Amino acid sequence: MSPKTKNPLPPGNYFFEGNQACAEAAIAAGCRFFAGYPISPSSEIMERLSWRLPEVGGVFIQMEDEIASISAVIGAVWAGARAMTATSGPGLSLMLENIGYAIITETPCVIVDVQRAGPSTGQATRPYDGDIMQVKWGSSGDYQIIALAPWSVQEVYDLTIRAFNLAELYRVPVFVMSDAALAHLREDCRIPEGVDIVGRKKAIGAPHFGTEGPAGVPPMASFGEGEGLILTGSTHDKFGYRKTQDPNIQKCLVDRLNEKVLSNAKEIIQTEEHFLKGAETVVVAYGLVARAALAAVKEARSVGINVGLLRLKTLWPFPKEEIRALRARRIIVPELNRGQLVREVERVTKVEVIYVNRVDGEVMGPGEILEAIKRQ
Repeated sequence: MSPKTKNPLPPGNYFFEGNQACAEAAIAAGCRFFAGYPISPSSEIMERLSWRLPEVGGVFIQMEDEIASISAVIGAVWAGARAMTATSGPGLSLMLENIGYAIITETPCVIVDVQRAGPSTGQATRPYDGDIMQVKWGSSGDYQIIALAPWSVQEVYDLTIRAFNLAELYRVPVFVMSDAALAHLREDCRIPEGVDIVGRKKAIGAPHFGTEGPAGVPPMASFGEGEGLILTGSTHDKFGYRKTQDPNIQKCLVDRLNEKVLSNAKEIIQTEEHFLKGAETVVVAYGLVARAALAAVKEARSVGINVGLLRLKTLWPFPKEEIRALRARRIIVPELNRGQLVREVERVTKVEVIYVNRVDGEVMGPGEILEAIKRQ
C-alpha cells in the first residue's frame, strides 16, 4: 500500500446519490480512463465522469456499445491506466466474452454493475439483484472474480475504491454490485482528505503471466515500457506465448487463475455481524436488502426473538467459512431475485435455509423479512 494519495475532491460531507459517489470514488482511486455506453440505471456514473475525468487529466470515451466499452478498458489498462466501465444487466451480457479475456490476461479493471429487473430489457429503472450468478459464471471456463456489494451511498464510495485496490493486488476484474435503488438513493457521503491506493507491481524482465506458486500474482508491465509484451486470450505460458496443446501449461494457468483469489480469500472477504451471539435464527443478506434485514432483526429482537444478521460485503469469493461458522438452527436469505445467493448458502450449511424473494421490481421492506423471522 502506497502512502495516502490526496483526494482530488475537497474533503467533507457531500449529499450524493450512489452513482455520483461511485464516479468520485473511481477518480479518488486513480481511475483515469472510462469507456462506456449509456444504460439505465447506471448512466449517471458515465455522465459525471464525462466532465470530471478531463478535469483531473483523465480520458472519457462513449463507445458504440458495451462490447467496445470493455475492450477499450482492457486496452487502457495495458497502456498503463487504471480503468473502469459501468453498465447494467443487458450490457453486462454483452461484455462477458471480453471479461473472460480480461480474466485470462489478468487485466485489473473495475466493472460497476447497477442491476435492474430482467430478463432482457426488463424494467430499465427498477431495482433487482439478478446478476449475482452472471458475474460469477457468465464467461467460459474455470476462473475466479471478485464482487463487492455495498448497502449505502457511503459504501458505494468506499467499496469502489477497494475494488480498484483489489483489482491491482490480484490482477483480476472486480465487480461493484449496485442496483437501481442504491444508485439513485441520496445520502450523506464523507469524502476523506487522502485515499490508500495500491500501486501496480512492476519487475523488469520478469514473466508477466506466471510465478513460482499457484497462489502468486505476477508483476504487470505496460505496453511502451520495453518489455516485449505478448497478450493472448488463448492458453499461454508465463511469458505470454500461445501454448494451446500443452496440458501442463493449461493446468498451471487455470489453477493459478483460481488459486490467486481463493488462497487469499481471508484477505478479500469482508462481512459484518449484528447480534449473532447466541442467535437461533440468522438472516444472511447483502446490498440494499441488508438494510431492510437489519431493521427487521431489530424489530424482532424488540419482541424477544433471538435473531441476528450476517451482512455480506463480499459476494465472490463466497464467504463460505463465515456461513459455516454460524451456530443457528435456521438461516433466512432475502434477495431481490428468485434465489441466487441462497443456493450458495444451502451448499455450505446443513441447517434449514429459508429464502425470501421479491421479483416485482420494488425494494424489499423490513416487513417481508420480519414475517419470515416470526414464522417458527
